[in-house]
Amino acid sequence: MSISFPRQYARTRRFTLGSPRAFTVSPDGERVLFLRTRAGDDPVTCLWRYDVAAAAETLLVDPRTLDADDADLPPEERARRERSRESAGGIVGYATDNACSAAVFALAGQAYHTNLATGETARLATATPVIDPRLDPTGATVAYVADGALRIIELATGHDRALAEPEADDITYGLAEFIAAEEMGRFRGYWWSPDGTALLAARVDESPVEQWHIADPANPDRPANAVRYPAAGTPNADVSLAIVQTDGGRTDVALELPYLVAAAWTASDLLIVTQTRDQRTIRLSTVDQATGETATLQEDHDPIWLDIVPGVPARTAAGSLVWVSDHEDAHRLFVDGRPVTPPTLQVRGVNGIDGETVLFTASDEPTEVDLYSYGPDGLTQLGAGGVHSGQIAGGTIVQTSQGLEFEGLKATIWRDGKEIGEIATVAEKPAIEAPDVLLLGAGERELRTAVLFPTGHKPGDGPLPVLLDPYGGPHGQRVTKARNGFLASQWFADQGFAVVIADGRGTPGRGPAWEKAVAGDLATAVLEDQVDALHAAAERYPDLDLGRVGIRGWSFGGYLAALAVLRRPDVFHAAIAGAPVTEWRLYDTHYTERYLGDPTADPAPYDRSSLIPDADKLSRPLLLIHGLADDNVVAAHTLRLSSALLAAGRPHSVLPLSGVTHMTPQEVVAENLLLLQVDFLVKALGGVSPGAPSAP
Repeated sequence: MSISFPRQYARTRRFTLGSPRAFTVSPDGERVLFLRTRAGDDPVTCLWRYDVAAAAETLLVDPRTLDADDADLPPEERARRERSRESAGGIVGYATDNACSAAVFALAGQAYHTNLATGETARLATATPVIDPRLDPTGATVAYVADGALRIIELATGHDRALAEPEADDITYGLAEFIAAEEMGRFRGYWWSPDGTALLAARVDESPVEQWHIADPANPDRPANAVRYPAAGTPNADVSLAIVQTDGGRTDVALELPYLVAAAWTASDLLIVTQTRDQRTIRLSTVDQATGETATLQEDHDPIWLDIVPGVPARTAAGSLVWVSDHEDAHRLFVDGRPVTPPTLQVRGVNGIDGETVLFTASDEPTEVDLYSYGPDGLTQLGAGGVHSGQIAGGTIVQTSQGLEFEGLKATIWRDGKEIGEIATVAEKPAIEAPDVLLLGAGERELRTAVLFPTGHKPGDGPLPVLLDPYGGPHGQRVTKARNGFLASQWFADQGFAVVIADGRGTPGRGPAWEKAVAGDLATAVLEDQVDALHAAAERYPDLDLGRVGIRGWSFGGYLAALAVLRRPDVFHAAIAGAPVTEWRLYDTHYTERYLGDPTADPAPYDRSSLIPDADKLSRPLLLIHGLADDNVVAAHTLRLSSALLAAGRPHSVLPLSGVTHMTPQEVVAENLLLLQVDFLVKALGGVSPGAPSAP
């Protein structure tokens, strides 16, 4: 029996299962380690090795053989996976020694060690539950976190001990705090020294952070989950650093700026990046390993904010400093203080360094993310025309590519400028026709916009109701040249809609000025751009019926969907708002204050961007969907808007999802959410195609 697309979409975790990821290239370039499930509907991730010369892969570790159950995950690991949007199970992360001779990983709260030549795997006799185990560069010792303490175990002797233990219940060593993992992209809290004799550890004191309680109303016998959530304008966790020696010594490092953005322990020095709370200053400093004193290497300033770019700071083999700064309205790559990319190129992140070669991603067209290298031969474009990434070591590059012309993800091996192999992808083939994505630059701002019609639709076949399907906010793009990003949108189109997706001001890929156009107001520009893109698409494609326009979205996209029907009911006739932020004072410090500032100093930007004051304007059908276990956009957002709508006498619908987080990972939930949304849109707008599925 054939499987429906909604069920397949949910079961395959949006067709991510079966795709290789988390690549590590050995220093000699001869081996590539990676993670992948064994099939496109298999949620258990395994550790694999690809041998470059033989062009052959070997399964090293299948978690099923280790008698470990993901149901036994410690709360800290569940939280880490939620922050990183990790939807698969099994081995979802690993760390190696410098020679890539061994790897360690955590599974169900236990630590495991694998010989990467033989695949021999053994459980380590550590304290439990284990979080984030990491081998020291020499491969002799494993560090990990358990019960908030940073510990090490010597592999030769099995001797296990704590190097730094929490002084109180709200203190941890070696873990990233909430906003570091959720907003800064820093998922780790400790770093090994190159010689394996010391670690730099983050000490996080969460006692200043307000405590919120997330309950499960469907199970009143269970206690509410208490979480420390730093809402905008409220105290953050107190973060500091300590250098702890494996022989027991300790040197404290005081952070001069409150946000710890990144750390890198290079062969020549220890580097940290810190940021002011208003995010207008980022400071790169060296740390004296003997005294803990810091010295500023570079300090960047901006009157609005500075973005965090992943992969920096770093140094080449010769010690050249690799950094990314805003210059001439571009995120530019700097090597030893000199810009090496043109202002037409927006650097997305630094992926790796091999000798004097820097591998990075960048865009000169927002819908594309290209792979580049910079080295002694200058700037070289390696992957273009789609969405690319990569890793490098020992002269070998693993390049991942997605495009509109092929399904899924390709992972190719390159040496000396030649493709010499490919790591297999075993993702499932979608049970729908390949999306036919029409791209255009909409309106005077050339908004990158995608339009999708029902499969087989021809111009003039008749007017179609329109569904806008955006994210539309900072740090999120929907319109890129990657086919899998449009699968759900094509399925909605096949139910009888013309689907329009637009990336407006605030989205990445078009430079700092474009991104900062939303400063002080997260509502006006992003909504105006959706309206402009819709009208431009309708002018280009007359089959779009502007008398029947719906909009759906999740997270910021949910905020945008609710905003659309509240403030522009003349344009939008129905909305589905999933996990929407409705009151920005309830969202976290690092994200929200970047765009709207401190609400205790200036509440006006928060008032402009809030949906609550607009509740009495609702005149269109609105469906609010929210997971009650969401600890990122908490359910209070939807409940407060619903209360305001009720007080204003405005009919609306609320769908609470018991036990569901921001990711909605449950298969049945994810499947039925698609069906319920179609049912809502059909009733609100009409125009479903014959034979379309009905909601359960």
